[in-house]
Amino acid sequence: MSQVDERRQSAGQRSTPPPPAAAPGAALAHGVEHVTDAAASLLAALVDEQRRRAALFDPACADLWQDLGTVIGGKLLRPRLVAAAYLGLGGSDVTAAAHVAAAHELLHTAMVVHDDVLDHDEVRRGRPNVAGRTRARLAAQGVPTGAHDGQVGAAALLAGDAALAQAFGLLAAGHVPATALGELVRLVADGVATTVSGELLDVRGSLAAPGDVDAVLVAELKTAVYSFRVPLESGAVLAGAPVEVRAVLAGVGTALGVAYQLVDDELGAVGDPALTGKSVLSDLREGKRTELLRTAWQRADPRQAELLARHVGRDDLDEAGARAVVEVLHATGAVEDLRASARRSADNARTLATTLPEPLATYLVGVVDDLAGRAR
Repeated sequence: MSQVDERRQSAGQRSTPPPPAAAPGAALAHGVEHVTDAAASLLAALVDEQRRRAALFDPACADLWQDLGTVIGGKLLRPRLVAAAYLGLGGSDVTAAAHVAAAHELLHTAMVVHDDVLDHDEVRRGRPNVAGRTRARLAAQGVPTGAHDGQVGAAALLAGDAALAQAFGLLAAGHVPATALGELVRLVADGVATTVSGELLDVRGSLAAPGDVDAVLVAELKTAVYSFRVPLESGAVLAGAPVEVRAVLAGVGTALGVAYQLVDDELGAVGDPALTGKSVLSDLREGKRTELLRTAWQRADPRQAELLARHVGRDDLDEAGARAVVEVLHATGAVEDLRASARRSADNARTLATTLPEPLATYLVGVVDDLAGRAR
């Protein structure tokens, strides 16, 4: 059962309107969850319908949607941001909000499926992703191992394309007011184009020295725009908010997205796996071009630079080697520098959020606190 199916089963227990006497903040939080549950139900229904339609062509086509369904879901952060901006700015059409929120989650699904293709990853959230499930199915069917890679890559690429197309299909389903539809489509399309630029710069960064990559720019283009800025702006567009309010939300989303990625990069290299659930070996073995690594390389003395060159980017990097790298990251001040940068971005997001109407301002400040203060 996918995570959206699980949310759909529980939605009936959580979707009753808040009592009239509920405090504004509680009412907004309740409304956000109500819209998010409705979006989860839409996504589950969409996957079911697409799987049934695809099965008429060939079982393999249905398998593709079955695999996509296992990827959709999780924290549903982007639907919550859409819902918060929309409801917090006076919107009340749950059906329209749910369609826009679901479109953003499906867009996120497309992006992570394609990102896994670029990174040659076959696991997502500790479970096989589309590529991993395809490889397992081919093995079970007795397909020769030599033929797996091409089939696996094709399936993941096409699954991401299908999710991206259906994200726009959700916007065009007829529930979004015509007055907002065109602007929403343009906003989401521009967000996709920006993310593609960020992905390209991220991939090309592997050709450059770690100290020469503008990792903050990549974080803004690849993560902040589609995951934070565009969902918040979409909620505002749907609510008919003035351009000034949209601009504030764009600033909140950009600053929060950069802070989020900086914290994520820290957790990926020096975080406590017992708290984060993520090994510190993965990013270091990949030689991921992060702001943390850029700063360390620029500040390293010859001995530290030699150690980084010897260990970072090695597929066989072990725990001892990782500890040596982490010592350099701390000794050069790169870790504290990164934390300071993340704090500045988060503070900027909070400051901008406080200029918005209540209870939206308080809600978004809480989101910043939660995401920027994730466990280390």
